[in-house]
Amino acid sequence: MAASPAYGEEKGGSSSLGEPEYGHDPASGGIFSSDYKRHDDLKEMLDSNKDSLKLEAMKRIVAMIARGKNASDLFPAVVKNVACKNIEVKKLVYVYLVRYAEEQQDLALLSISTFQRGLKDPNQLIRASALRVLSSIRVPIIVPIMMLAIKEAASDMSPYVRKTAAHAIPKLYSLDSDQKDQLIEVIEKLLADKTTLVAGSVVMAFEEVCPERIDLIHKNYRKLCNLLIDVEEWGQVVIINMLTRYARTQFLSPNQNESLLEENTEKAFYGSEEEDGKDAKAEAAMLAKCKPYVMDPDHRLLLRNTKPLLQSRNAAVVMAVAQLYFHLAPKAEVGVIAKALVRLLRSHSEVQYVVLQNVATMSIKRRGMFEPYLKSFYIRSTDPTQIKILKLEVLTNLANETNISTILREFQTYIRSMDKDFVAATIQAIGRCATNIGKVRDTCLNGLVQLLSNRDELVVAESVVVIKKLLQMQPAQHSEIIKHMAKLTDNIQVPMARASILWLIGEYCEHVPKIAPDVLRKMAKSFTNEEDIVKLQVINLAAKLYLTNSKQSKLLTQYVLNLAKYDQNYDIRDRARFIRQLIVPTEKSGALNKYAKKLFLAQKPAPILESSFKDRDHFQLGSLSHLLNAKAVGYQELPDWPDEAPDPSVRNVEVPEWTKCTSREKRKEKVEKPFYSDSEGESGPTESADSEPESGSEENGSSSSSGSSSSGTEEDEEEEEDSGEQSEDKEEEEVEKRPKRKDKEGSHKAVLGSAGSPSEEEEEEEREKKAKKKAPQGRKGRAETSSEEASTSESSSSGSDSGSEAEAKQRKPPSSKASSKEISLLDLDDFTPPPVQPIPSSSIISTSLVTDLEGLTLTDSSLTPTLLSPAFSAVKTYELLHRMAGEGLAVEYCFSRRPFPGDPHMVAVQIQISNNTDTEVKNLRVNEPKPLSGMRIQEFPEIEHLAPGDTASVVMGIDFCDSTQAANFQLCTHTRQFYVSIQPPVGELMAPVFMSENEFKKEQGKLMGMSEITEKLMLSEKCQSDHTIVQQLTSAANVGRVPCGASNEYRFAAKTVTSGSLVLITLERREGSTAQLTINSEKMVIGTMLVKDIIQALAQ
Repeated sequence: MAASPAYGEEKGGSSSLGEPEYGHDPASGGIFSSDYKRHDDLKEMLDSNKDSLKLEAMKRIVAMIARGKNASDLFPAVVKNVACKNIEVKKLVYVYLVRYAEEQQDLALLSISTFQRGLKDPNQLIRASALRVLSSIRVPIIVPIMMLAIKEAASDMSPYVRKTAAHAIPKLYSLDSDQKDQLIEVIEKLLADKTTLVAGSVVMAFEEVCPERIDLIHKNYRKLCNLLIDVEEWGQVVIINMLTRYARTQFLSPNQNESLLEENTEKAFYGSEEEDGKDAKAEAAMLAKCKPYVMDPDHRLLLRNTKPLLQSRNAAVVMAVAQLYFHLAPKAEVGVIAKALVRLLRSHSEVQYVVLQNVATMSIKRRGMFEPYLKSFYIRSTDPTQIKILKLEVLTNLANETNISTILREFQTYIRSMDKDFVAATIQAIGRCATNIGKVRDTCLNGLVQLLSNRDELVVAESVVVIKKLLQMQPAQHSEIIKHMAKLTDNIQVPMARASILWLIGEYCEHVPKIAPDVLRKMAKSFTNEEDIVKLQVINLAAKLYLTNSKQSKLLTQYVLNLAKYDQNYDIRDRARFIRQLIVPTEKSGALNKYAKKLFLAQKPAPILESSFKDRDHFQLGSLSHLLNAKAVGYQELPDWPDEAPDPSVRNVEVPEWTKCTSREKRKEKVEKPFYSDSEGESGPTESADSEPESGSEENGSSSSSGSSSSGTEEDEEEEEDSGEQSEDKEEEEVEKRPKRKDKEGSHKAVLGSAGSPSEEEEEEEREKKAKKKAPQGRKGRAETSSEEASTSESSSSGSDSGSEAEAKQRKPPSSKASSKEISLLDLDDFTPPPVQPIPSSSIISTSLVTDLEGLTLTDSSLTPTLLSPAFSAVKTYELLHRMAGEGLAVEYCFSRRPFPGDPHMVAVQIQISNNTDTEVKNLRVNEPKPLSGMRIQEFPEIEHLAPGDTASVVMGIDFCDSTQAANFQLCTHTRQFYVSIQPPVGELMAPVFMSENEFKKEQGKLMGMSEITEKLMLSEKCQSDHTIVQQLTSAANVGRVPCGASNEYRFAAKTVTSGSLVLITLERREGSTAQLTINSEKMVIGTMLVKDIIQALAQ
């Protein structure tokens, strides 16, 4: 009892000194001036014979540790209980020992035999805890014991213990790196583990110990891909990052063909007419070498199995999948990550910061990916400054001619913010937008000049710095702004802003000859009180004025140089001496004096305002190195794509347990007979190589180089294969029946084949059967017919030559009667003849409705090669697919300026397709159009056959939503698919409107102020007659002429196709060749772009 008063005295003493008073409970972790009686009751409880007291004591101790209190002095009392029979106590003892084993190594070593016994405990939690404690004792002497324990645990029945063994591997490796070879053996064993619990931990150990041993992953690659969805979240992150690096070494780049095709088109462009024959041969050889890219099925497996994880609740997992898609997926598929990343922006600010860092990097290369989510990057007032600045960065990266007006309007509100750093960043962002998008440069410059009258000095200073950079691009046009800025030197005190103004005046002193000397006079007065950066610019200004206007500024320059000569800063003293010798000729001055003017007044390139994230993409996205923009310790570079794909057979496993042997054997037997799923039937073996019915918007087609379904290596597709076998058997029966029937016909059929006109009755019967098959199946019918063709052609190689006869029959030009049967009545919904449709019998274009109706038959004349209509050759044509890029298929398009029959809100685009190859092109169609949000694409009807050397003309409709953004889609044949895009000139986004002069003036009166744009221009020599001016203007834009009373004035009217907004154009001729162009439209961006196009057309 004697201890009690002492305890009270200690406590009382501490409180009397004004320190906090603590309770009597030892678990509260009270701080006392003497520790010799601390935790006595806990020690007594741990020494007692009752398990309940021990358990209570351990609970209190673990609670102390959880609250961050130091409980290391209890180590001797706790370690004695490691041999306790009670499992609950034992678990808590191990929790304690894991925390303090490294600090109290000597005491922990005394109990090492107990830990070894714990490794044999029947309870899996005890075994795992014993191994965890053992690996936490960082003493080199027990390395062999740890090694033995890890090897035993790696073979444990419990996946939890095997997981703990995987966690212990990096600890042992950091303690003794000489054990690497033995540890790699354990890692190899654990990598073969089929449980999801172990997968993440063992891949983490692999990354720590031997990331270069990529060969260990080969056999386990498919298993890891398939287990990924069920692994715990942090394991998923580790596995995805590892598989990203693996895929970069084992697969070819999915975007390699794009770069190759760009090179080919460049080479084809520069060629002399004399060498046409050689070029044709070279092209043929190049096309033979440039094999179509077929995605490795394992590459597709990785992309398909990671895609669902974009919906994970864990931000790190979503980020890991996003970086995997960015680094590995074809460009057309990367867009799927945008929505998931935007979802993460609703999370905590820390998560937002990391996500926005990565989005900022992605948006530089793949801007179109995030454009539909532009509003998600608008800034909230509650966002922290760092988040605001990153969102600004993204908004600036996403800015283009279409959305710039919206973004600038948003920036205007940001400038009023109270957060000064954010305001400064906004002004810099406006500057970057102005440099990147020339059309809004003047608008931005005027806005920044208005900010110069702001009350806030920081806003004015930042504006000055940005204006300086913008003025460097075209200084001659902006002498008024330079004069305005010169007046600000009296008020602005921020050194950087003062220095920028002085630099501008000095650089362009010839534009402001009267103001510059006066500015120097004022600055000479305050020279001694200025900051160093300003003094240096004052010296520069003095030198430039001395060289250009020495009469007025000679004495001032000498005065400034004398002041600088005795300045406290040695940089300024040195600069003054150097400049004096350079500009003031003396006997001592050398040859440099002659070149002083060239040195000081040399043409300086305008600064390029670039994103600070431009060069960050060489770091792996989502990594710490990318976040810091510096290589962090342990960072592994992302490997480059290989030039040639390594052997894919290394990933084959002899008898994998997760696939059924029987179905695998069936698949092997059927390699020669291709079976396509619904989606594959349309595109066949194409650029993207692995398709699943559930993949929805994903790319088409798992296909190997032999054209067979190579997804047999994936267990996900067993059900699909089983159903596929049944349908394939039916197809085989059909294919077998057809050759038998044809064989009976014998030589008669051969004669018909050579003549190219088989009996029409048989053809009609066959086509009626096909039409019946098509009726219930819809689109699936097309897939079946294509697979029938494929199986027919392949069956010919096994002795039956009827397949080749069928092909010959298909290649022959169809007769008029045969072609009338090829489009069934079911296809009439899709059938849209082009606006200018020649009648097959004659090339005359019908002009009246009656003749149009007479010429309209149920033939597929839109699909067969037709004569080029005059409309196509008269309008400007654009190249959609070069014959080199299209492997012999050349596609051009023009805007026919006629209403699209299906939808008045769509622009009609006439497409001309030429087959320059030696073989027939089949099933030409638009596949999976992926327009930006709001855009719509009406595909043209499928062209079933296009003979060699023939040309077909078709029409498709596109709703561009009144923007000049490109419409992206895939142009597919029976063997290939090409990614193409159509970008409209602004003049093609409108349709002519016919109105009277009074109506024109009335509507023009409503569209004044912000909706009016006026520009002066010089008409070229050829644009002097009325006819030429009208012709040039209507060629630049699809507008209708409005009658006008004045002889020197031309008026035109149109409305935008999508929204129907009026666009009114007035061109007024002045004296000589000058003219004034006025455009009135509520669509400011369209107006601005139209002004540029019209001026370009009239000034040429």
